[in-house]
Amino acid sequence: MLRGNERKNIFIDEEDKEKFIKTVIKKKANKSFKLYAYCIMDNHLHLVIKEQKEAISRIVKKITTSYAYYFNNRYKRVGHLFQDRYKSETIEDEAYLLSVIRYVHNNPEKAGITKKEKYRWSSYPNYLDLLNYHREIPEIKEILEMFSSDIEKALKEFIHYSNKYEEKNFLEMEETIKPEINEENVKEYINGYLKSRNLKKEDLKRREHAKQKEDLIQQLKKRSNLSKRKIAILIGVNRETVRKVSKKPSP
Repeated sequence: MLRGNERKNIFIDEEDKEKFIKTVIKKKANKSFKLYAYCIMDNHLHLVIKEQKEAISRIVKKITTSYAYYFNNRYKRVGHLFQDRYKSETIEDEAYLLSVIRYVHNNPEKAGITKKEKYRWSSYPNYLDLLNYHREIPEIKEILEMFSSDIEKALKEFIHYSNKYEEKNFLEMEETIKPEINEENVKEYINGYLKSRNLKKEDLKRREHAKQKEDLIQQLKKRSNLSKRKIAILIGVNRETVRKVSKKPSP
């Protein structure tokens, strides 16, 4: 796991994320390591890799040096891009490997960004579209074959496994997941939400706008770490309303 210096973003736009992924693929071309999974967030990233010709320290250095050179050059900046040394954890068996891969792929959902199958910047879509990605990341097939020698069956079982809840927090990454909505920008988010729907805060108390009220509560619960009490105060409803809406499945 790597994250930005001072937890700042190390990926500003899609071009940066594409560049990093291409850098990783390029560095593994000489079979110096295997890549089993990855997930690129704005201010941190995960790589599930297996050493082959080179040690992990050497592998990470090559990747980060190349990307930092690109990033600093593009944004006309100097200094360290990544925070301290990377964090790593040894994977001892197949069961643990699968758990780590599941955890990595579920990062976008934990951060309240989107469903993992819709997130472009992780290897999960690569697993779902194996035929188009098997040349760049042939290791995907190795993981699927842990479920079944029949690839179609293996993929179904992999998806089922990936959708199970993962209780572990590998590398203590929970604290590094930055919610989209926080104490600083929540009022701006609520105002933008209401404005886009031509609503005022007091309109949320009206029956005809119950759907919009529930949706706003769901969005705040899914995309922030705000308490039910805080959400209730911010949008002007009682806490019991927030509690009831929170129990409903997210759209």
